[in-house]
Amino acid sequence: MSSYEHLDLNLDLPALKHAATISRGLSMDAVAMCKSGHLGLPLGCADIGSVLFGNLLSYHPVHDKWINRDRFVLSAGHGSMFLYSWLHLAGYKVSLQDVKDFRKLGSITPGHPEFHETPGVEATTGPLGTGVSSAVGIACAQKMSEAHFNTADHTIFDAKTVVLAGDGCMQEGVSHEACSFAAHEGLDNLIVIYDANEVTLDAMADKTQSEDTAMRFRAYGWDVVTIHGHDVEAFACAYALAHKSKNSKPKLIIVKTIIGFGIKEVQGTNKAHGEGGVKFIADFKKTIGLNPEESFAVTTEVKEFFKNRQAKLDSSYQKWVAVYDAWKAANSAKAALLEAAINRPKKADVSAFLSSVPEFKPTDEIATRKASETVLQEAAKYDPLLVSGSADLHGSTLNYIKGAGDFSKTDRSGRNFYFGIREFGMGCIVNGIAYHGIFRPSGATFFTFSDFLRPAFRLGALSHLPYFHIFTHDSIGVGEDGPTHQPVETLAAVRAIPNCDVIRPADPEETVGAYAAALENNNGPTLLIFSRQNVPNLNAIPVQTRREGVLKGGYVAIKETAELKTILISCGAELQHCIKAAATLGPHVRVVSLPSFKRFDAQDAEYKESVLPKKIRARVAIEAAVSQSWYKYVGMDGEIVAIDRFGASGPGAQVFAMLGITAEAVVEAAKRVEANLA
Repeated sequence: MSSYEHLDLNLDLPALKHAATISRGLSMDAVAMCKSGHLGLPLGCADIGSVLFGNLLSYHPVHDKWINRDRFVLSAGHGSMFLYSWLHLAGYKVSLQDVKDFRKLGSITPGHPEFHETPGVEATTGPLGTGVSSAVGIACAQKMSEAHFNTADHTIFDAKTVVLAGDGCMQEGVSHEACSFAAHEGLDNLIVIYDANEVTLDAMADKTQSEDTAMRFRAYGWDVVTIHGHDVEAFACAYALAHKSKNSKPKLIIVKTIIGFGIKEVQGTNKAHGEGGVKFIADFKKTIGLNPEESFAVTTEVKEFFKNRQAKLDSSYQKWVAVYDAWKAANSAKAALLEAAINRPKKADVSAFLSSVPEFKPTDEIATRKASETVLQEAAKYDPLLVSGSADLHGSTLNYIKGAGDFSKTDRSGRNFYFGIREFGMGCIVNGIAYHGIFRPSGATFFTFSDFLRPAFRLGALSHLPYFHIFTHDSIGVGEDGPTHQPVETLAAVRAIPNCDVIRPADPEETVGAYAAALENNNGPTLLIFSRQNVPNLNAIPVQTRREGVLKGGYVAIKETAELKTILISCGAELQHCIKAAATLGPHVRVVSLPSFKRFDAQDAEYKESVLPKKIRARVAIEAAVSQSWYKYVGMDGEIVAIDRFGASGPGAQVFAMLGITAEAVVEAAKRVEANLA
């Protein structure tokens, strides 16, 4: 074990030990009652929990959204009863009945912690590695908050991000990406507690790992200390030292614990990971002084201990409130910006943004990624807390906020992030910034590489996080880079994610609408999908129609001038082919732009019928991607011009022609459909 400096922290060791015992009892009873869950971590880390919630974390269980609270993230989310037991004991709105309802349908104590579901849960965790990686983003947001809002006279932000992670989190590759980034950016407000119990689910950890984690993190640039995880005083001192250190290094406290601590039949083995120790609970309760005949016991002593703890926390909180009020009085503009961010509505009014963006020239023929570069600058003016970053592709994704500086050790106010070649890490860090709740983050890479970070924005959708990603090079239009970089299947995959708005604009003005939609949506991620190749400005459609039409997800782009018989549907760069095809087919044809399926599907029945009348069965859709997404719009009688194969390497225009993504192909398909329905 590492040596550590001894500090006099005035710890009530008997009270902390007793609180740990009660936490263990609650965890055992909850897992036993629902006959599922994970006992190993709650038993092994109870001593750590007693120090954090009983002594050293800064939080307020009543004002649980206090903006300057320490953020505790349980990265090893399978050990959720650890967190729920401590939230209950600490006085959060997690009742004893909620603890008893662990894993029950509709409870606020689900199998893995879920953001927005449970007071005190700072991030949705469970997929290992994503919690510690998102915590890096939270730590970034804390640093940015300090830079943007603290003044020489008033400090309203100085909190820490604290993580409890396990061997699984350390093995997952995304944690390597994020932890390397954290060290490079000098996030000394990040404290990671590594529960090194040397056990994984299948076997002892040495079956699958042999590296020296401490050396690895020191090589990244972290401060590292190793202690005995059941030595309360040792952990408290190590944590307190990490908390006060401001040396531009994140902190790793390696705690050597015994998984399933106390249940001698399974402790220290992989059998303790899940509910394997449940059948031995009665004997264990006797050993630690609990009544085996009593379930969910919380003693008067523990209640009194946390009552006193809450009084101390409230005193600290009230002192902060006084500072905040003085800061607010002296900094009205900053206060208005901060409070607007904290109180964002689920759906924002973006009419002012739409009208503020200058119209593109009718003659502009540019890629939507290039249009995005222009519109992003306007979005950054509109929302001063919008930040952006790219996974080593700023020169291609074109998402650099000009004149806004770069986030770094020396400039925490910079609004541009250089994530390096770390797509999954970027996705989790963006999640973390959004979890923090003040800044609106965005990331960027090629659309085909969105596969690397899809688990991150899936969690973002589950957690209703307000951010957007910019994904460029959206189709076979990538051209010479070939099928490895041509994301033919990716649109269908991301459109399948619930609560994730996927928007693929057709031209520069629809790009304005796409950004407006992203700024409007505070209830989940928005994915903006842009082309590499140039597209025409679709001047046959009024500018306002294009911009506002995106907010509805779909709209009539070209209206028929005779009796409606056929509808052509598309989005993105292929909409131009529908417009050309309609001119060839005749006045009975309507063209519909459908840039966002999610938004269109959310419209009322009357609006959807006005755009896609049910009686019109002659429909053709075209997209330079697999056909899977489009069947619900064309029906059984329609046709889809698509690419149900991988792409090819060659000039983009030639690849489009070879694979039949042309106006001529739309005309031929429409004629076939019309003939079949005649």
